Amino acid sequence: MEMALTIILKRQLLGFQRNEITEHYIYRRLAYSVKGSDNREILLGIAHDEFQHSLVWKKLTHRDVRPDRLKVWFYYWTGRILGFTFAVKHMERGENRAQENYVRLAGIVDGIEKIVKDENEHEAALISLLDEDRLKYMGSIVLGLNDALVELTGSLAGLTLALRNTQLIALTGLIVGFAAALSMAASEYLSTKTEKAQFREPLKSSVYTGLTYTATVGILILPDLLLDNPFVSLALTIAAAVLIIAGFNFYISVARDEPFKRQFLEMAGVSLGVAALSFCIGHAVRAFLGVDI
Repeated sequence: MEMALTIILKRQLLGFQRNEITEHYIYRRLAYSVKGSDNREILLGIAHDEFQHSLVWKKLTHRDVRPDRLKVWFYYWTGRILGFTFAVKHMERGENRAQENYVRLAGIVDGIEKIVKDENEHEAALISLLDEDRLKYMGSIVLGLNDALVELTGSLAGLTLALRNTQLIALTGLIVGFAAALSMAASEYLSTKTEKAQFREPLKSSVYTGLTYTATVGILILPDLLLDNPFVSLALTIAAAVLIIAGFNFYISVARDEPFKRQFLEMAGVSLGVAALSFCIGHAVRAFLGVDI
């Protein structure tokens, strides 16, 4: 068995060992970067389990394996930027694939059943880690993002055909966009305060909505600030809107275990539909008023 194991499984087991020790370091680094002792203790507990798993493989490979430093760096900074819940759940998707490989070794490798059991328990433990502002206030972020995408892509599409001047389009879009951001932030503040939403502070809700709206405005108007051709700028704006929608829905699908495709198509369909309708309205207004800029 030892000879067969060495020939057939040695490389695979070394891969398992490196993966476990890598995730041990990832969980440790994330643990010391999160707020709240409960979250930290859970992450440290999982890190300990991952280290113990690596020792199981080490008994078979008889080798020390270094962690994948690039992977550790990637998930650490992903956690710092996008939230530890997203980073951990994205990494757990990889662990689900690893579990399938582990199961195939049941009866061949001693201790594999315990590793599979620990991995399954990780998923349940991670549910309690969803105590992040960016997830508690996701409704406010969705409000700011969705309104900015729908309103501004529509406005820019209409302005493109009505004005046909990137400087005027950018100027008008910035005025409309920032005014709408302030309006949305104020509305979210009053709405949250009136509803007395549990675990959500009105000021934080308004800030998340306003900042999300403003950031989206900046990205969508950027092509008009950089280019002279209004139709090329509009195409890039629509492409940017689709990429924002795709990126946001991917984040939600991972962090909150929600389906990606349906939400992406729905959000993209609404934004692009409004943009197309506004483009037609811009053409109609231009023709009706006889404006030529």
